[in-house]
Amino acid sequence: MKIIKLNDFEIGNDKLTILAGPCAMESYEICYETAKKLKEITKKLNINFVFKTSFDKANRSSLASYRGLGLKKGLEILESIKKELDVPIVTDIHEPFQAEIVKEVADIIQIPAFLCRQTDLLVAAAKTDKIVNIKKGQFLSPYQMKSIAKKVTDSGNDKVIITDRGTSFGYNNLVVDMRGVEIIQKDLGYPMIFDATHSVQIPGGHGESSSGERRFVPLLAKSAIAAGAKGLFFEIHPDPESALCDGDNMLKLDDVEEVFETCSKIFNVVN
Repeated sequence: MKIIKLNDFEIGNDKLTILAGPCAMESYEICYETAKKLKEITKKLNINFVFKTSFDKANRSSLASYRGLGLKKGLEILESIKKELDVPIVTDIHEPFQAEIVKEVADIIQIPAFLCRQTDLLVAAAKTDKIVNIKKGQFLSPYQMKSIAKKVTDSGNDKVIITDRGTSFGYNNLVVDMRGVEIIQKDLGYPMIFDATHSVQIPGGHGESSSGERRFVPLLAKSAIAAGAKGLFFEIHPDPESALCDGDNMLKLDDVEEVFETCSKIFNVVN
C-alpha cells in the first residue's frame, strides 16, 4: 500500500488520520470553532488531522436544499482557517475548472461519491498534483475503484486515497462491507479512509432531504479501524440539530473526543 505524504505526517502509515469538519460551509464562525476544537483534540490524542468542509454541496435532494457559501467566499474562509490554525484542508470540487482554483488553498482535493466516475473531473484533480481523495460511489464495489483510481495515476499523479461509505442496498439504505478495507488497501494498494457519518445516512429519508442514524457512527468507525482502515472521515458540527445540511448523521463537536480516543486506541493495537 502506498504511503501518502502530507506536510509533516503520512497517510497510511503508523498513525491514525482523521478528515473532519462540517458538511456544507455555513459560516466562518462555525468553521473556526470546529477546526480549533478538532485540532486541540487530535493533537492531544496524537492523531493526524485534516479539516474538511464543502464550499458547495451540489448533490442535494431538491433545489431548496442548502448548498453552502459558494466557491469564492468558501475558499476565502478555508484559506483563513488554514493560516490561522495551521491545519491542512480537504474540500470537494464538482466541475473540472474548479480544480485549478481550489488547489491554491486545499491540500487534498476530494471527488464526491456521485461524481467519482467523471473522467474530466478526475483528470483535472490529478493535474493539480495535490493529493486526490476519491469517494467511492455507493453504487460501486470496492474492486471497481481500481479503474477509477487509475484515471488519476495515468494522468501523472500517484497521490491517491479512497474513501468508502458503504454500498446501496435496496431503497434508502447503505450497507458497509468491511471486506472493502482489505480490498482497497491490499488488493488495490491505496490508503482507505472510512466515511463514518455518510455511512449512516438515509438518502431521501425525509422525503425532500436525507436523514440519518447518528447513533451508529461510533460503532461503524470502530469496526472500520479494527478491520485495518488507515483513516476516518467524519462530518462534525457544534449543533447538528440546527445544521443546514446532513444534521441527522453529523456528530456533535462536544461528543467527538471519546470516539476519536477509542478509535485511536484500536488503531494502535491493530497496527
